[in-house]
Amino acid sequence: MSPTPVIDVERLNLTYGDFHAVKDLSFQVERGEFYALLGTNGAGKTSTLETIEGHRVATSGTVRVFGESPRDRAKVRPRMGIMLQESGFSPDLTVRESIQLIGTLTQRTDKVERVLGIVDLTAKATTKVSQLSGGEKRRLDFATAVYGTPELIFLDEPTTGLDIQSRDHLWDAVDRLREEGSTIVLTTHYLEEAQQRADRIGLMHKGTFHREGTVSELTQTLPSTISFHLPTRAPALPLPATREPDGKFLVETFGLQKDLHTLLRWAQDQAVELGDLQAGPTRLDDVFRSIGND
Repeated sequence: MSPTPVIDVERLNLTYGDFHAVKDLSFQVERGEFYALLGTNGAGKTSTLETIEGHRVATSGTVRVFGESPRDRAKVRPRMGIMLQESGFSPDLTVRESIQLIGTLTQRTDKVERVLGIVDLTAKATTKVSQLSGGEKRRLDFATAVYGTPELIFLDEPTTGLDIQSRDHLWDAVDRLREEGSTIVLTTHYLEEAQQRADRIGLMHKGTFHREGTVSELTQTLPSTISFHLPTRAPALPLPATREPDGKFLVETFGLQKDLHTLLRWAQDQAVELGDLQAGPTRLDDVFRSIGND
């Protein structure tokens, strides 16, 4: 790890009139890290990212990117790639012209053919933006972030509108960028993508962090679950359980292996079949849903 974080946010505050969008938010992203910034609607994550990207001025607090103010575009912007939810390319430009324009704007150097290959748009190089499908436009948005292999890449809902094959292709490209040393910051509503890929996650709610940590650290804050159906007139269970509206029994536990063993041994001894048995740790979406209950 570099001694200087790629992103260093200290007591960031953002207000819009009387509305306090971000409140004393502090976090760091280290070089080469895959960091997911997630949150409920209105949590402040977009305002936070816009400040880090240099598009918005903080009300108070300090934000540093590569040790510099993100508002210093000459020092920071060439080292940063940003995939917005919609880049807004001119519909009259071709795909090739659009990518060439990105090179001029970012002041990074690259080969257009290489970028076309990365985003799987080689066959569409001479096609106008207005003639692209939604998924193809999204891949062109991705090209804006990866041109020149920047050191820091922001991905804002990168797979929205992509089919499964295109999603896999995009994540393969992100994996290669990470191998080359790029730092990735992701925001997405597809929580499984963050759970599978992020080194750490900052989960925002009402302008600050609800929780921050690795996926394991976040999911361990809630119990694992065991769920199953029981036949009628089954003996009393060996563990505390609640009955769900669909008739399933639910056991919540912080000792999954031990309690699952107890349940299975009881079922064998009592000759009871546990229908549709499912057991596993808490998922990230369970942590997300718990926000409103804390």
